[in-house]
Amino acid sequence: MENAKPVIGIVLPCYNEEQVLAHSSQQLVSLLGRLKDSGLIAAGSFIAFVDDGSRDRTWPIIESLAVHPDVRGLKLAANAGHQKALLAGLMTFADEADALISMDADLQDDLAVVEPMVAKFTSGIDVVYGVRRERATDTWFKRNTALWFYRAMKRFGVNLVHNHADFRLQSRRALLALSHFGEVNLFLRGIIPSIGYSQDVVHYDRLDRHAGESKYPLRKMLSFAWNGLTSFSTIPLKFVTVTGFVIFVLCLGMSFYSIAALFMGKAIPGWVSTVLPMYFLGGIQLLCVGILGEYVGKIYSEVKRRPRYIIEKRID
Repeated sequence: MENAKPVIGIVLPCYNEEQVLAHSSQQLVSLLGRLKDSGLIAAGSFIAFVDDGSRDRTWPIIESLAVHPDVRGLKLAANAGHQKALLAGLMTFADEADALISMDADLQDDLAVVEPMVAKFTSGIDVVYGVRRERATDTWFKRNTALWFYRAMKRFGVNLVHNHADFRLQSRRALLALSHFGEVNLFLRGIIPSIGYSQDVVHYDRLDRHAGESKYPLRKMLSFAWNGLTSFSTIPLKFVTVTGFVIFVLCLGMSFYSIAALFMGKAIPGWVSTVLPMYFLGGIQLLCVGILGEYVGKIYSEVKRRPRYIIEKRID
């Protein structure tokens, strides 16, 4: 963007966020007001809350907030998951803004870096990532599992921005490129860096939640990490091949040893020598079949080509 003020949209997926919406809306409306007054963004800039099939009063609250001219609402017909809800918001409002900023509704992503994000966009950057400076506020377990996650992804060849979640700015043409990615198994943190175009980062410190609790417990975090890995890397399949080859070599060696021991009269029949290899090989086989099944399941999801989300209602 050059010379003209850009229209900026802020998209926030929401799932059972009734406790934070009023506070978040107030902070966001105030932010847009300051950016408009400073001449950094255009008057048509807006905030869009996406209700991901919440079971609490999230949608009625969004409806009440949407009376403000800067606030819009989008309701999905059912819970589609965070990534699909975020994509729904991005794709719905992509043509109505020069750039969209995605962030979580709890505003743990620092609003202070929105201004430098927009400044980088106006200077010609298409994708601006919000990257955490550190994880001092996380628990020891969460901090170290996150570190392991990013290292593992890098080793498996997945292109990720370290310490970046879903707090980012994307230009309209970057969003258009994103619309061409039709996979059902969404992992936006891996898709968006692969789009290309000019990219940059801004650093921030993650804040505490104003209210409520995290929607990503350990079970969901592990599932999300596994989905990202299997969506972008075939190394687990190569692991199956390598493991099978190693076991074949070991079994071949054991066979030669057994034959030699038999001819030397040192063969001692026993329970351990029979049962342990059986359990070992059975466990490896189940592991390999499980990994193969994970990929087959993803293929099954993709070939059905079911819609990734269904929009029930929109409020402008």
